[in-house]
Amino acid sequence: MEFPTTIPALPTSPEGFRSGFVALIGRPNVGKSTLLNQLVGEKVAITSPVAQTTRNRLRAILTTETAQLVLLDTPGIHKPHHLLGERLVQSARRAIGEVDVVLLLVDGSEPAGRGDGFIVEMLQHCSAPVHLALNKNDLVDPARTEELAQSYRELVPGWPLHPVSALNGAGTSELVAALAADLPEGPHLYPPDAVSDQPEQLLLAELIREQVLHQTREEIPHSVAVQIERIVDDGPRTAVLATVLVERSSQKGILIGKGGRMLKEIGSGARQQMQKLIDGPVYLELFVKVVPNWRRSAARLSELGYRGE
Repeated sequence: MEFPTTIPALPTSPEGFRSGFVALIGRPNVGKSTLLNQLVGEKVAITSPVAQTTRNRLRAILTTETAQLVLLDTPGIHKPHHLLGERLVQSARRAIGEVDVVLLLVDGSEPAGRGDGFIVEMLQHCSAPVHLALNKNDLVDPARTEELAQSYRELVPGWPLHPVSALNGAGTSELVAALAADLPEGPHLYPPDAVSDQPEQLLLAELIREQVLHQTREEIPHSVAVQIERIVDDGPRTAVLATVLVERSSQKGILIGKGGRMLKEIGSGARQQMQKLIDGPVYLELFVKVVPNWRRSAARLSELGYRGE
């Protein structure tokens, strides 16, 4: 993925071309980020087995011959337990009122539940068209396909249903066509080869946080944030200096590990992903800093980019 220093001219869009914004909404861990990456064919959003991985409203860009979809990957809607959680849910709610189409993603390998019902109720007054994607179709026993689909039809009568697999891409081309058909006619909003408009700094920070989640799992669940302090392109390589924030000294010890082993593993994994993103060699230096209760501090959250209403 390249980060151009100038904005290239947009092409002349063909007659009938459609463009607009699509919000991906759903409970935590239903596969929104995995689907986003599958649709654009490149890693834009981080993924992990840990719920509530997505914190930022990431934008990915999918361009076909007839449409351009700007996809917003929103934080999972959940019951918040601290100020950070409240701001994440606010971010997802705001997205609903700012887009042309809403895509509600659910775990289609399980029947509709109370959490799905809560989001459906929240979307009842949405003025934009709403589509429902039944994700994880690759895990569904064919004998249960109709039964599971029916549980969602009863929950959302009249909304289009799309069985998909974010993992293997099944059903995604049909989903894209259906979403594009509900977008307004309009020109290209971004160059056709763009896959994201997010700042390089945010994408690099997310790659580090992804490795923390993968390497530590439940030991350091959501009390970690990453700040990119400096990015220096010195020609042969890109040097990145970053600070990983945690809330307790014990978490700092876990992240560093015996003899610094854990931090080296995190850095190695993040560096490999960064080199794919930047398409060149990367030198990464990581520090760990304890900031007690940063998730409950309005000033600290704003500094990290998690702003309230």
